[in-house]
Amino acid sequence: MSWARLVLVVSLAACSSISTVRVQPETVYVAPGLRPVAVIYARASSAYLLFVPLPGHVDLDRVLNRMLLATAKTLGADKVVNIRVDITPDDGIWTLRKIIGWRTAEASGVAVMVEAPSAPPASNNPSPPPPTP
Repeated sequence: MSWARLVLVVSLAACSSISTVRVQPETVYVAPGLRPVAVIYARASSAYLLFVPLPGHVDLDRVLNRMLLATAKTLGADKVVNIRVDITPDDGIWTLRKIIGWRTAEASGVAVMVEAPSAPPASNNPSPPPPTP
């Protein structure tokens, strides 16, 4: 009987995952001055039983700040661009889903490094020095 309880608790527990894939700069377009490093996808889910989240509450702060942006920094990125977020609504008719159900939050984006602007090329016709008085 205790194994059945353990399986039930584990199956109802919140789970989260982060998926990353390194990309080549020439295969992914981002704004000029940025070099793509990786595409990151983060997801967290929490089960509900009688309006109580098991074991914790899922929100965009956790998925975006603690998972997506933290992973980007770990990969050596300076920023994350093209961020997309989605979360199961928490109000209206969606409240009934908390009787027995789940809530999911997702975030994805492209981790990039900011490149230093290159110096303009030197011209072949340098301007003459100013006249001396």
